[in-house]
Amino acid sequence: MEVLFPDILLLSIFFLFVCWGTVQAVVKVQQSWSQMFTDETITLKCEIKEGENREMKYEWKLPRKNTPNTNSPPTSSEYRISRVSLSHSGDYRCRGSSDYLLTGWSDAFRLTVSSSKPRATLTAHSSVIPAGGSVTLSCSVEGSAGWKFDWFRRDSVSSKAQLMRGNEANRVISVSQGGLYHCRGGRGDPVYYTEDSSDVTVVETSSKPRATLTAHSSIIPAGGSVTLSCSVEGSAGWKFDWFRRDSQFSGAQKIGAGTSEHTISISEGGIYYCRGGRGDPVFSTEDSAPVTIQKQGEGEILL
Repeated sequence: MEVLFPDILLLSIFFLFVCWGTVQAVVKVQQSWSQMFTDETITLKCEIKEGENREMKYEWKLPRKNTPNTNSPPTSSEYRISRVSLSHSGDYRCRGSSDYLLTGWSDAFRLTVSSSKPRATLTAHSSVIPAGGSVTLSCSVEGSAGWKFDWFRRDSVSSKAQLMRGNEANRVISVSQGGLYHCRGGRGDPVYYTEDSSDVTVVETSSKPRATLTAHSSIIPAGGSVTLSCSVEGSAGWKFDWFRRDSQFSGAQKIGAGTSEHTISISEGGIYYCRGGRGDPVFSTEDSAPVTIQKQGEGEILL
């Protein structure tokens, strides 16, 4: 069967009519965040699934107050903005075209640019490092994502800060040395840095902390129980070991090991004490003072 040129032309026109505007483009951002700060670099990409194997031309619709970046031609699938400013805030759309395809405009991608440079915040879970222990520091940047962190330490206000760790994805570290600490966040390529956090002072102590054991009652009622609580003042993250002995002259038996709960219930009289531990390797507190618990109806415990 002979196919005439007019037939081919009609088929082409029909195909173009069917595809015209039915394929949708999508604007995606190369970074994992849409909240930007002035002077950061951002790359937007126009994706067209049905056009992956076609020679496509791209068109970008920018916020009215913006003008195309000379580094990114409007026919490119990628739109790179170096050193964004407030004028780049707004909705971005794109579409693509080929010989037989013209997509509809994509949904808007809204870019928000803030003028003020963010400041990192450093928080110490404790300002005192116990003997042989450590303190946890946390760095954060409020209201935005995608940051990695640099950590700095110095011995005193007059000394120069030294970089301890750089480009850390984890925003939490443990330190076992006293000093003045600060952090900053960085993200993107080229890297954009936040303002440094304020200094946090951490000091070391030569004495171990002592656990404190508290009994809600010193007498166990018949058929009942008593609750014991163990704590370490001014710090967190402890697990507790629990001990009991029959009298002052008997050996202690461990009745609970490494429990994250700071309370236990007991139904047996005796002399009780506890100990806190945390970290790897485990750093242990001094044992608590002993607490004597009597069971109702039984003789006194020898002290």
